[in-house]
Amino acid sequence: MPYEERIAIIGAGPVGLTTALGLARRGVPCVVYEAGETIAREQRGAAFHPPTLEMLRSLGVESALMGMGLRIPVWQMRDRVDGVYAEFDLGLLADVTDFPFRYHLPQYYLSNVLLDELRRQPDVELRFGETLQSVETDGNSARLVLSTAAGQSETHAPWVVGADGARSTVRKTGGFTFDGFTWREKFLVTNVRGCLEDLGYTGTAYVSDPDAWAVVLKLYDESCDDLWRVAMPADPDTDDDALLTPENVQERLKEVLGTDKSFSLVYSGTYRVHQRVADTFVKGPILLAGDAAHINNPIGGFGLNGGVHDAFNLANRLADVWQGKAGPELLELYSRQRRTVALEVVQKNSIRNKNLMEERDPEVRRRNQKALRDISLDTEKSREYLMETSMISSIRRAEQVN
Repeated sequence: MPYEERIAIIGAGPVGLTTALGLARRGVPCVVYEAGETIAREQRGAAFHPPTLEMLRSLGVESALMGMGLRIPVWQMRDRVDGVYAEFDLGLLADVTDFPFRYHLPQYYLSNVLLDELRRQPDVELRFGETLQSVETDGNSARLVLSTAAGQSETHAPWVVGADGARSTVRKTGGFTFDGFTWREKFLVTNVRGCLEDLGYTGTAYVSDPDAWAVVLKLYDESCDDLWRVAMPADPDTDDDALLTPENVQERLKEVLGTDKSFSLVYSGTYRVHQRVADTFVKGPILLAGDAAHINNPIGGFGLNGGVHDAFNLANRLADVWQGKAGPELLELYSRQRRTVALEVVQKNSIRNKNLMEERDPEVRRRNQKALRDISLDTEKSREYLMETSMISSIRRAEQVN
């Protein structure tokens, strides 16, 4: 049975590839296993917050990324009936970040940029078409069982990083728990062509309504200048075939966007949303990051960004351990720091955001909207709010955890 003298990373999404590049920049050898044959072109995360861009710059991929994408400095809070009640301008944070905007770029673009860079690294091996079946540990190393089209194989690695998403095999077979809950409704997600600026929307907008709330994002796409993503609630008791008929999707879009206009549909799909956090992100040589460690609803853009933050933190700490600059207890610090952020920031704020948008009590809804409007009109309060929503405060919070 072979023993890899390299760190094993399971999953070639943004989190796994960021971890690999972080290790490579420190001269640490690693091998990335990915079940798919190529990078998946999924309808997933598409908005990067300022600290994420700062981390990616430090990894040397800023120029490749910034040649694509959309800079969105201003985002809105809207009521479906009454329109905009608050706007926030990330330009207020220009003194604390070089990236005072949200950067909209579907995550597979980042994955491909990272992959191109990793292919130039001598200490990184990329193995596509290899699926992890299980991982276990004797406390000193990890045993991996993998399958390919040619059959099954086993290997050992001194460390294994589970960056294999919400259905993580590393987490499931590595002995972690994943407590939390599942939201009752489904999310109906669409990509549409059309100029929503004509309807008053900025590139990021959150539409509040008890039954027809929405998250609206302008997307970057190399073949389409006016591509937008609209995510909205869907009845969990209605079959997907009915939910996804073009007629139903068009009616839902008209309802949440407040228009009689029909849109050119590029994509429609549904998914269930969970709020869960693993009991720990470290069990001996088995480590978790990104969706494998914590998942949340997408309102606020915390999932993809939090996963990259995990990867950046983990890669640096794992490199220190690998190079003998620290003991394995440094990885427990990674777990404490990033799990604290997952619980105190990502879970709390994503749940708060969803509850705010779908509040049913008219008086509570008016009170909430007034509070946000007041914050938006006060420069200092806006700065504090933007520090939190941009995840800059979450990085500082992690650094406070010992």
